[in-house]
Amino acid sequence: MVEHTRARSFGAVAADYDRFRPGYPAEALRWALAGAGAVAGVVDLAAGTGLLTRGLRALGHQVTPVEPDPAMRARLDAAVPGTTALAGSAEAVPLPDASADAVLVGQAYHWFDRERAHVEIARVLRPDGIFAPIWNIRDETVDWVAELGRIAQMGESSSDLTVKVTTFGAAFGPVELGRFTHRTTVTADEVVGLMRTRSHWLVATPQQRQRMERDLRELFATHPDLAGRATVELPYQTLVFRARRR
Repeated sequence: MVEHTRARSFGAVAADYDRFRPGYPAEALRWALAGAGAVAGVVDLAAGTGLLTRGLRALGHQVTPVEPDPAMRARLDAAVPGTTALAGSAEAVPLPDASADAVLVGQAYHWFDRERAHVEIARVLRPDGIFAPIWNIRDETVDWVAELGRIAQMGESSSDLTVKVTTFGAAFGPVELGRFTHRTTVTADEVVGLMRTRSHWLVATPQQRQRMERDLRELFATHPDLAGRATVELPYQTLVFRARRR
């Protein structure tokens, strides 16, 4: 029940989610779709506000976003002209059998009922089609970024994911892992804004929120790599887990 609450908490902050969450590096998306064709029919599953949809469209692909939350769909439709997100979930994709060259998931696969989702994703994929969940993970080998993660409890690490994501079920071949790096330039206020889009913040009590924001602002004011700087580079690893439908 707690996980369901967290998974469905993002619609309340759809605008901030769209503003503060990072996009995905083009090289990661190209690797995810290697062999799918120059213009692939891609389902962006659990599309949120369309951050992944925008990256895929910029590469020339035909994208169908699917998202369960109406507030997130509304933000996606406003942010990505010419695109209408479909209401649906990983466990109930509103598309015909064998209709997609690829299904990609940005920052959401950990919320799925995986056994049901794998069957449904395999259903909508053509033979040899690609399934690829993707995560942007902060690079916590950097000291202040590790402290940021501790304060805000901002999600899984890359080591967590590489242990947990090992198979997509009998309908898929072996899972391959691609790693990519990128950075975003942020202010302290923008990092606070990013924290406010995370599930832990959204289900926290007012007292917990006050503590997290206080500690985060203190980090920016006192850490030697941050103090006195108007902006900093927030480093990410992008992990892509890719498998083909048998």
